[in-house]
Amino acid sequence: MRGLLMENLAETANAYMAWWSLAGVDCAVGEEPMNWLRPVQDAARPRISAADDGATLTRPQSFEAFMTWLAEGAAQPERRWPGAAIMPAGPVNAPLMVITDMPDPADLEAGVLFSDRAGQLFDAMLRAIGLDRQDVHLASLFLSRPPGAMVEATDLALAATRMRTHVMFASPQRLLLLGDRTIRTLMPTADSGLRKFNHDGGTLPAFATFHPRLLLGQPAAKAECWRVMQGLIEEMTK
Repeated sequence: MRGLLMENLAETANAYMAWWSLAGVDCAVGEEPMNWLRPVQDAARPRISAADDGATLTRPQSFEAFMTWLAEGAAQPERRWPGAAIMPAGPVNAPLMVITDMPDPADLEAGVLFSDRAGQLFDAMLRAIGLDRQDVHLASLFLSRPPGAMVEATDLALAATRMRTHVMFASPQRLLLLGDRTIRTLMPTADSGLRKFNHDGGTLPAFATFHPRLLLGQPAAKAECWRVMQGLIEEMTK
């Protein structure tokens, strides 16, 4: 019971930090006093052209070049965050590509995505559709975890752009998107179930459902997750 309480507290803390991030709070303490009653001014923001975007300038032309760019590119947002990066893993042309939002703290310690109890549940989900980790291409929107798990809107936009390129080069037969942040970033109008994902090379079937970390804290959501997984099974057997 105590362990479950601690897990729920951790999920609550992440949700709390995400709420403040959406509210526009990006730091706990500022260096200068703030006049919260000042009139709001619409400051003109400088336009950033594609030529100013280091990620665009170094656009890779192959899967191997993309992986090198992902790991070493100076423009990647992960360069600003502490901790080692967890690179995508798995074959190209896989029957399924699984995309999550970012590594969990336990993943950073283990050096792989979906470790600990969330990983055990993830492996069970794969077995239910007749696959294991060696069969799928596994990736995350972000290779590491920022402080407080809070990500700026510009970083989310970059992650969505580079993931569309990633999907094109990885060339899976279908996608499984896990977690609300992943779904909102890549398919903001999607509901759970089957959708079409637009990537740099075309479209492919995509399924969206809950992240295993949520399922551990909210077992009632497993029924909806299983409904999505059944739809994935049906699509794979066509």
